[in-house]
Amino acid sequence: MPPDSSQPLLEVKGLTAGYGQIQVLWGVDLSVRQNESIVLLGANGAGKTTLLKTLMGLIEARAGHIRFDGADITQLRTDRRVRRGIVYMSDTSGFPDLTVEENLAVGAQLLPRSELQQVTNEVYAIFPILAERRRALAGSLSGGQRKMLGVAKALAAKPRLLVMDEPSSGLSPLFVKEVVRTLAQLREKHLALLVAEQNVRFLNLADQVYTLDNGRIGFTGTVAMMHENDALRRAYFGLK
Repeated sequence: MPPDSSQPLLEVKGLTAGYGQIQVLWGVDLSVRQNESIVLLGANGAGKTTLLKTLMGLIEARAGHIRFDGADITQLRTDRRVRRGIVYMSDTSGFPDLTVEENLAVGAQLLPRSELQQVTNEVYAIFPILAERRRALAGSLSGGQRKMLGVAKALAAKPRLLVMDEPSSGLSPLFVKEVVRTLAQLREKHLALLVAEQNVRFLNLADQVYTLDNGRIGFTGTVAMMHENDALRRAYFGLK
């Protein structure tokens, strides 16, 4: 039976988190449905990375809950969240002293070894430039290629939900366009996306948009609804 797309794959309610005495997230509510693409838009320091790391269990939630595929995962270890299908791509995009192929093996480390070759071949079909450079050190790749390796490494874990932190970081506008194009292709493979960004080009991917400011969710809705809101249009699109 196919998954019920009407029910959230990821559901976050009243989530708070922070570092020591500093609270960063304040009662965040967010959801991602099966095969849905969500863009979390916010400036540097808005709390985007803290939210994503809390979703992955890298930062402890202080209050609220996180549910994935109907199960409460708020206290679950990070590796068990990955096994359930949530995979995180940070802005660092892989290990520079490992080859492309070794990075993909790291991404697939929680899968049965018998699946490694098949998964690697599937990833190379999406990123043929990485297949050509499979024995090259990740640190020798261009910035755009390293970003593609980060996506590929995450895909090697066979995620149901791919969580991405600032995929545009360090990229030229040309490579940003290429990353957006690649992610649009992945949507066709029934992969849910949660992309934290400040670059509005990624709104081309969005079924729904959330804005995050000072650790609080502000706007929730579609890109069209953002354009209809004068304050949001000026803040994010620079239009009068």
